[in-house]
Amino acid sequence: MERYDVSAPQKFSFATWKKLWPFLKPVKKRFIMAMALILLAALVDVVLPLFTMFAVDLFIVPETTDGLGVFSAVYLAAIALQGALTIFFFRHCMVVEMEMGRQMKIACFTHLQKLSLTYYNQTPVGYILARVMSDTDRISGIVAWSVISFFWDLLYMIGIVIAMLILNWRLALIVIAVVPVIAGISLFFKSKMLKVNRDIRATNAKIVGLYNEGITGAKTTKTLVIEDKVVEEFSDVTRTFYQTNLRAVRLTAVFAPLLVLVGSLAMALVLFYGGFLVMEDVILLGTLSVFLSYTLVILEPVQQMARRFTDFISAQVNIERVTDLLAQEPGITDTQEVEAKYGDIFTPKRENWEPIQGDITFQDIWFMYPDGDEYVLEEFSLDIPAGTTVAIVGRTGAGKSTLVNLACRFFEPTRGKVLIDGRDYKERSQLWLQSRLGYVLQNPHLFSGTVMENIRYGKLDATDEEVYAAAKLVSADRVVEKLEQGYDTQVGEGGDRLSTGEKQLISFARAVLANPPIFVLDEATSSIDTETEGLIQEAISHILTGRTSFIIAHRLSTIRHADVILVVEEGKIVEQGTHEQLLAQKGHYHGLYTTMMLQAETGMEGFLLDG
Repeated sequence: MERYDVSAPQKFSFATWKKLWPFLKPVKKRFIMAMALILLAALVDVVLPLFTMFAVDLFIVPETTDGLGVFSAVYLAAIALQGALTIFFFRHCMVVEMEMGRQMKIACFTHLQKLSLTYYNQTPVGYILARVMSDTDRISGIVAWSVISFFWDLLYMIGIVIAMLILNWRLALIVIAVVPVIAGISLFFKSKMLKVNRDIRATNAKIVGLYNEGITGAKTTKTLVIEDKVVEEFSDVTRTFYQTNLRAVRLTAVFAPLLVLVGSLAMALVLFYGGFLVMEDVILLGTLSVFLSYTLVILEPVQQMARRFTDFISAQVNIERVTDLLAQEPGITDTQEVEAKYGDIFTPKRENWEPIQGDITFQDIWFMYPDGDEYVLEEFSLDIPAGTTVAIVGRTGAGKSTLVNLACRFFEPTRGKVLIDGRDYKERSQLWLQSRLGYVLQNPHLFSGTVMENIRYGKLDATDEEVYAAAKLVSADRVVEKLEQGYDTQVGEGGDRLSTGEKQLISFARAVLANPPIFVLDEATSSIDTETEGLIQEAISHILTGRTSFIIAHRLSTIRHADVILVVEEGKIVEQGTHEQLLAQKGHYHGLYTTMMLQAETGMEGFLLDG
């Protein structure tokens, strides 16, 4: 969603980077050690070219080998030190990257568990996944490698400048004069290329999206005979991708030769003026050789610093996205007093939890969705004694889930109170209520793992026999018997190795195993064949006995014997009563019932009540 996107900042912001401290703190010693190692390595890198100067002046020019052994030993020791520093630097940086990324992922995932359904209803799944995965990886990589390496570049460049000034300040000024030119060129082109690369990534995302639509929607495309339109749209996007990449290539084609030109001019000036100083015996030949080496290598840290600085600016977008996620406040929270007594979602104080009888009272409820602009419930009151079965019916999209969401405290009333066993449910914790719910969804979700593990989520300490009994009660054992490894069969990610009907039965068994005082069946038999539904209906009549239950209806057979039926139209409850009472009123329910009877005769029962 567009309003969740954070625009790329144009300036470096230290305040933004300070937000990363909680994640860097656990590895701060590693970070400091890596920084010390890389700075020491920079000093060694500055010193190494000086060995060339000594070799020329002490051995090559005088044509002697006296002292060459000691010189070689010292030189090899310096190279060995450089290698050791690099190895330990890499080890520390890898730990910083992995641990910092891990800390951010844990923080994001933990925070997501605290957020209310409102956030998930308003936020695309792709946005959340990108924050938890891609953004955290990019941030940890930038901090572990680019931030530390930036200081290596800076110290390396400063070290080279100091060394040159000590050797000969006149030649040093020639090289130093090139530095701001290289930096200016690099920053200019890097900022241009950053913008182009953003455009490339955005266009590439569109291409991937069109590929996905083209493949998954191939049948629809052919039935609508819109192949030409689909190809035209794809061609337009790929043309944009080609043109954007061409701009990037042109920038690179100018940038690289320009740097080579400036570097070559600097080298020519050093050779010309340095050669003159050698002939005048102002400097030795070895000094000129080390200046040539420094002129060659000083271009790299300047370019790298410019590149990393643009990376820092672009990475601020990733930081803002992650911290924006972590700054999201849950739509529903418990008070400090409630948390002190009942605990929170991660540290529940179950010893203080009162039992739930199941009496639910809606007391003068007014409700408006957080992203809505009008009330969907007004002055609604309803008393549901423990053990009552409430059916909620209405056409597709009528808003049948609103009342259930309020009863389960997935949303809270804008005005009014919801009482559980005569007490405002805000006076107890969310977990106290929601851990006593048995909820079966129309599109159930299974977790990666076995069938046994998924059913046992309803009661983590359940025995195998209890799992078998729950499965048998809702006929899920029939599904298990057909599976190759029975209860040890892997269901796949999201249960994608099973059909929707099979997942629904396992989800039903999971809810039954929990033995909750409050049951919610949200289109719970919509994906089950008629024969299996008959078996489940018989089980439901026993399961719901003595429990408060809400049934969001799909088929007529699930609602006729409910204690109270609520009819929903356009998000509002327009009728309520028993099956017989509502039929006698000849209102909305009578119309739905008549339609259902006609559908049953034509084999299309549930079509209008689905959703």
